Amino acid sequence: MKLNSTFLLRITVVVILFMHSIPGIFNNGINDFGNLYLNQVGFAPVGLVLAWAIKISHIAAAICFLFEKYVKWAGIVTIIILIAGIFMVHLKDGWFVVGGGRNGVEFNVLLIVVILTIMYPNGLKKLV
Repeated sequence: MKLNSTFLLRITVVVILFMHSIPGIFNNGINDFGNLYLNQVGFAPVGLVLAWAIKISHIAAAICFLFEKYVKWAGIVTIIILIAGIFMVHLKDGWFVVGGGRNGVEFNVLLIVVILTIMYPNGLKKLV
């Protein structure tokens, strides 16, 4: 675990990913997400498996970000999941998570930008 320029962002994303996945293992949240949401919106009969894959990917990504291993792969998978969440869950509720609305896209957008910053700590100059 390196104390470099992305350390605080990485630790914060690690906590968010762990808190967004681990409690669901113990409170039936992952099973409910798969059976009561994903299966209902067209992913049946694989909704439950997909829900577990998503949450396990969050845990794996958190570990990758924590130890700075496979950061780009972990980031790509997590960003794809966040974008899917924007379109499937949050977009209908608008921008705001709280305040001007509820359950909007702003938190996912922020997480995507933070993960991109972790993936490319020196900016995108090497890509352009």
